[in-house]
Amino acid sequence: MTRRGETIELAVLGLLHEGPMHGYELRKRLNLMLGWGRVLSYGSLYPALKKMLRAGLIEDTKEATTSRRPRIAYQLTEAGNVEFQRLMSEVGPTAWEDDTFDIRFAFFGRTDMEIRLRVLEGRRSRLQERLEKVQKQLAMTQEEVDRYAAELQRHGVESVEREVRWLSELINAERTEGQRDIPPGQKTNTGQSQG
Repeated sequence: MTRRGETIELAVLGLLHEGPMHGYELRKRLNLMLGWGRVLSYGSLYPALKKMLRAGLIEDTKEATTSRRPRIAYQLTEAGNVEFQRLMSEVGPTAWEDDTFDIRFAFFGRTDMEIRLRVLEGRRSRLQERLEKVQKQLAMTQEEVDRYAAELQRHGVESVEREVRWLSELINAERTEGQRDIPPGQKTNTGQSQG
């Protein structure tokens, strides 16, 4: 499966956790999720839905309408739920790349803390590498570019620095929350279990 196809699949499966949705609603929600720079067309959505139907990850139901064509609602199957969990538990490089990170982040509430931490740390690491490269290029080309090109490069550096700070704050919050989430039977107060 292509990376874009896997991203669409992950997003659809995640959205269908909320309940059945029509193609129009899925497209609208996916476009909001993907952001202003990446618009999902029906030409990309419907082939992905058909593939997911064939794989048994989702099922469709036809609803009667006043028009000639029935409306089709899609819903998650048990196999789709298992696939969603599998995709969300991946912590390798594809989990923190630009194409998939935002979608994964949108569904972090359904993910284990350890997985969230690994994805956040991977994303931060990747951005720090990118930041170092961009800063080196900026230093080398500072005299060679006009002020507008330099401003654009500076803006890029600041954007990455801002995301690195944001990720660091999220990681710290996850770790702090993880310390609070110790099961009640394991918390002790003067040697006694709290319930």
